[in-house]
Amino acid sequence: MSDSRTKLMQDLERLEAEDYQLREGEQLQEFVALMLQYIGDPQPELRDNLIYPTFHHWIAIENKFTDDELRSLLATLLDEQHLFHEIGSDGEPSVFTRTFSVLPVALILRRHCKQPFLEQADFLHVKESLLRYYKEEKDLRGFLTEGGWAHSAAHGADALDELVQCPESDEALQLEVLAAISGMLHNGKHIFNDQEDERIATIVFTMMTNHLLPQQKQVNWIHALAECQDWPRSRGKTIAVVNTKNFLRSLYFRQREGCQEKENDFAAAILAAERKVNHFVSNHS
Repeated sequence: MSDSRTKLMQDLERLEAEDYQLREGEQLQEFVALMLQYIGDPQPELRDNLIYPTFHHWIAIENKFTDDELRSLLATLLDEQHLFHEIGSDGEPSVFTRTFSVLPVALILRRHCKQPFLEQADFLHVKESLLRYYKEEKDLRGFLTEGGWAHSAAHGADALDELVQCPESDEALQLEVLAAISGMLHNGKHIFNDQEDERIATIVFTMMTNHLLPQQKQVNWIHALAECQDWPRSRGKTIAVVNTKNFLRSLYFRQREGCQEKENDFAAAILAAERKVNHFVSNHS
């Protein structure tokens, strides 16, 4: 264990105990540099329990960063050493660097939604990076016995949920995000079993409740999602059907709780799509 890593753990533990307040003479950017260096640490004690909560407190609660500092932090999080570190690999510890780089991106986008500070070029770079990440991430494991949470589909969904709420998000962006969700659910190799369906459903529920996309286009997407049932028999089809079914159920109960009577077209579309991918209903109705 390196001296810098040990000291960072000790300092972050002390910061947590002192409500994340810096002592006299301590510099925010010195901590940030080390946190970025160890953001994908294979041990959750540092990565998950210390680094991310510190980012959360300083970005989401204290608003401790200037606009320029946030832009600089965002640029680093989205670079080839962080969000795209060894992108395309599977079963490797590098997944932690990617998945814990995307979480602070979500925090920064939430701050932008409340107090816009990103230039149009910056926003487009974030959008393109997040969509690229959701398409290119191949390591879709959830909780790992060795290392704790990877959870790429869920962490990426958190960032996409913030992205669709940004003032720059238009109809074209919403449709691109829906396409990325389809690709994740129909990924061909991994059935999600760590509640990724709930985190992904949050994005579509946000679109529904905030009327970010015309209702008919959302309904059309829901119906198209279920067309995986018509694919030739294969393992990829089974994965797509199971992931789609679980997602639709999550979305259905979410909208039941959160939407008004006038939103029943969504419920009807979700139920029809779920019936299509649920062969138990189809075979025994």
